[in-house]
Amino acid sequence: MSSKRLLFNISKLTGTITVPGDKSISHRAVMLGSIAKGKTTIKGFLPGEDCLSTISCFQKMGVKITQQEDYVEVESNGINGLVEPKELLDVGNSGTTTRLLLGILATCPFHSILIGDESIGKRPMSRVTKPLATMGAKIDGRENGQYTPISIRGGQTKGIDYISPVASAQVKSSILLAGLGSEGITSVTEPALSRDHTERMLEAFGVKVKREGLKVSIEGGQALTATHIEVPGDISSAAFFLVAGAIVPNSSIYLKNVGMNSSRRGIIDVLTDMGANLTVQNERIVNGEPIADLAITTSNLKGIEIGGEIIPTLIDEIPIIALLATQAEGITTIKDAAELKVKETNRIDTVVSQLEKMGASIKPTEDGMIIEGKTALHGATVDSFGDHRIGMMLAIAALLSSSESNLLNAEAISVSYPNFFEHLNELVQI
Repeated sequence: MSSKRLLFNISKLTGTITVPGDKSISHRAVMLGSIAKGKTTIKGFLPGEDCLSTISCFQKMGVKITQQEDYVEVESNGINGLVEPKELLDVGNSGTTTRLLLGILATCPFHSILIGDESIGKRPMSRVTKPLATMGAKIDGRENGQYTPISIRGGQTKGIDYISPVASAQVKSSILLAGLGSEGITSVTEPALSRDHTERMLEAFGVKVKREGLKVSIEGGQALTATHIEVPGDISSAAFFLVAGAIVPNSSIYLKNVGMNSSRRGIIDVLTDMGANLTVQNERIVNGEPIADLAITTSNLKGIEIGGEIIPTLIDEIPIIALLATQAEGITTIKDAAELKVKETNRIDTVVSQLEKMGASIKPTEDGMIIEGKTALHGATVDSFGDHRIGMMLAIAALLSSSESNLLNAEAISVSYPNFFEHLNELVQI
């Protein structure tokens, strides 16, 4: 376990940064490139531990993948070119790798076993293994396929019309990827729209996708053609510096090339509703994904209620939104976010316990939290518990603290933002 002393009592943040490539899109670019025929090139890839786990898994199935920092080349003979892995497929800490890979393996006529770290071993996988088994894949694992290690033998699968009980891009994507190699049409209907990176990228690889409101469908037997993918900056990573720019005194931060997918930009809406001095500039489209530059300055914020359809568009940003709320006047209520309980940690409990240590007035609820601001923060020994987003949130919280904080398990941040502290130091003006 590593411990890191955090910067504290910072007077201002100023400067321009380019956040790392979007983690969700980086995963999908490698996966779809690995089942597309030809050479796929990826620019702006996130070389974080989660995405490197995805590369490793496909390399073990015979795909030629070379990676140099944020540039990746994937050479494949298509999904039929994948071979049975001789080794266990180690997904590390990555839920995206686990769930989406299971969808691909569901139609592959060979046997694989997926393992991961201690955190992955606690995350529910039956939300994808049950529908995949319904399609015809043979799946087993701890508690009937609920937890890793998970064994899967794919083969002849048939499309299903699946009504998902949760708005989850991982669930939707896993079933759609299985649908690619299945007989007939596969569709997924969600209770609310989750992020749609898979659908957009499938189209970039030449696949026809049908959207009807909250329902998305795909016809089996479609082949993917290799292409070039440019990965935008990850809005989930940008969120930490957007919040920092809004709450640290005398600050002005400019973020370049940030992904602005409508199913991911809930953090922008929350900042706007709370009164942040935020502007969106230079909007454009690359590989079907909207991108923009963002400018934010220190803001006078007010508490709001956050819930309903916006939650799937900002589920990963709720830890940093909770910190934002501690610096807003009045009460902020976050609800309809029970999904936080099955992330890398139970993020409701972890966010509350760690921010309370620093002096925040924050209480958990069954599906979210209630935060009272504006509250002065102080230093403490805090813990990421191996959750990258908790670690980064606490590092931003420490900037406002009156005394020094120590962050345990700081290394978890490298999962999605390897150069986070380097970028933070660039912005600090002491």
